[in-house]
Amino acid sequence: MARLLIDKDTCTGCESCIPACPFGALSMKEGVAVVDEKCTFCGACVDVCPVRAITLEKEEKAATIDLSAYKDVWIFIEHEFGKVSNVSFELLGEGRKLADAVGSKLCGMLLGDKESVDQFAKEAIAYGAEKVYVMESPLLKQYRTDSYARAAVDLIRKYKPEIVLFGATTQGRDFAGTVATTLETGLTADCTGLDIDPETKYLRQTRPAFGGNIMATILDYPNYRPQMATVRPKVFSMPPRDDSRKGEIIRETLQMTEDQVRTTILEFIKGAETVNLVDAEIIVSGGRGVGGPDGFKPIRELAGVLNAAVGASRAAVDSGWIPYEHQVGQTGRTVRPKIYIACGISGSIQHQAGMKTSDIIVAINKDPEAPIFKIATYGVVGDLFTVLPLLTQEFKKRLGR
Repeated sequence: MARLLIDKDTCTGCESCIPACPFGALSMKEGVAVVDEKCTFCGACVDVCPVRAITLEKEEKAATIDLSAYKDVWIFIEHEFGKVSNVSFELLGEGRKLADAVGSKLCGMLLGDKESVDQFAKEAIAYGAEKVYVMESPLLKQYRTDSYARAAVDLIRKYKPEIVLFGATTQGRDFAGTVATTLETGLTADCTGLDIDPETKYLRQTRPAFGGNIMATILDYPNYRPQMATVRPKVFSMPPRDDSRKGEIIRETLQMTEDQVRTTILEFIKGAETVNLVDAEIIVSGGRGVGGPDGFKPIRELAGVLNAAVGASRAAVDSGWIPYEHQVGQTGRTVRPKIYIACGISGSIQHQAGMKTSDIIVAINKDPEAPIFKIATYGVVGDLFTVLPLLTQEFKKRLGR
């Protein structure tokens, strides 16, 4: 527990700390600042005290956990509307490598009601899980933060996994943060790479940092377990499915009642998704080089012939040339199509973070030194407004369109 200390002999009674406290926990008594129970130990008052009369002491978490008790790699099996999210299977594929590196088992963590968990558990095993830890309850039929977090925390505390991975989806981000906070352990968000440190055997988690200008590798503090991370969809490839695989299903029941859940789902209203970049097999993207909204016309024409999705770089979106739903990159969608055609895109590290795992990358750019050519499978140095119409015409002939 933290403590806020005020040195009575040093305090001058200037009252600078009082308006700085966002919770109204400070007041003056006999010319000296005092703190009450509303204090959250945020430290805002420490920074504004001109005479440094206020200090914040935080107790370090004692190294009381037995690290040897934590084992196995767990993957959260996310599902919604009767279907498991592909990112869960992608993580099972990568989790297999991590489990092999630390000599442990690969397991799934599945939360749901009795009607859905059997089918989803079998799918997790088909994609590589050796065990699936299942928590069943009617409260887990649909995702709600309170019930899901309680179920996950109960499972993790009982079975003690060493590593727990979640998809960096809307659900996964909300869920993983709550679980990590409750367990008082670390969480690295939006990872694009995972591996095991060969010396310490700790999980190394790689993610973009400083606006995507560098890639940071993060290791959790050794006295905290489990090691947790969220991973972007489409970063890792989908492993092969094998329905002949056998695995163990371990069932638990959630000890929780409806009145302990603070939210109620009244209705799901699903918005119409007009751009499906994540599942597209071919994407034709435009960047700053298209020059304006009209510059996307040849890109859309080629995409139409190829039955492809239209993507864009952040520069094109920020310029207002195309809506955000089309954005590929660190601050947009992470994609893994069979073919990615980058038109007038220089290829900054932020954009590469969202598309570099594409099977084939075709780059079209007037600048022969553009970074996109370093990761491209095929490169065309030329004006996209000359190249794209020629490609469109040729594909029409070959595809009979």
